[in-house]
Amino acid sequence: MKIKRINLKKFKFDRQGLVPAIIQDYKTKEVLMLAYMNKTSLSRTLKSGKTCYWSRSRKKYWVKGETSGNFQFIKSVAYDCDMDAILIKVRQLGVACHTGNRSCFYRKFK
Repeated sequence: MKIKRINLKKFKFDRQGLVPAIIQDYKTKEVLMLAYMNKTSLSRTLKSGKTCYWSRSRKKYWVKGETSGNFQFIKSVAYDCDMDAILIKVRQLGVACHTGNRSCFYRKFK
């Protein structure tokens, strides 16, 4: 997939250099997960066509699916009007959540 080049310097990363990324199934529109990206992980995502995130707890990069096989293949990338959040539509292989659920948003308020 060809992704338009954007100037990452224009993004409003937080104090830790991160921006939230909302991951959505491109067909069903189901929100699968929320993760964080920095300039490097966003750049890797745009170049590879697979999602790459920054783990805040482990302090390292991770490509979704590299250990589980549940890869996320990029279909489109959009950003909000303030340039401080990203929406990535993906073709999800397998599940998105580390719990084994398709989406991380499987629990509901009563």
